[in-house]
Amino acid sequence: MRAFPSSCPCFMKYRVPADTASSPQTLPTRVALWLLDNPRLGQAPSVKRFAGQLLKQPAREGVVAAQSRLGQMLCRDCGNQRDRRIGLDMLRQAARAGDRRAQLELSRLLSSLPQHP
Repeated sequence: MRAFPSSCPCFMKYRVPADTASSPQTLPTRVALWLLDNPRLGQAPSVKRFAGQLLKQPAREGVVAAQSRLGQMLCRDCGNQRDRRIGLDMLRQAARAGDRRAQLELSRLLSSLPQHP
């Protein structure tokens, strides 16, 4: 007889490393980040589009890594103002949460905007 029945929600087949338990990243977030960081796949427009779809829901739910990466993608790769505005908002949220990548990208983007007198 097992110590934990398989129907028990606390039964886990694999252990989760301690560092990932503190930063809640969902499976779609991890897959999207892997795709974007892959040197061969990450530059293809279809892969970026798919990764963006994977990141959308976790970013809405407040996953900082998803907000940061989706914000970067929207600001860099999208051509319309609406997407850029949404991307800046995502970067602001991730930067407030302490994401260094988002802070650097946000400062780079804001410094390149034209100054109004």
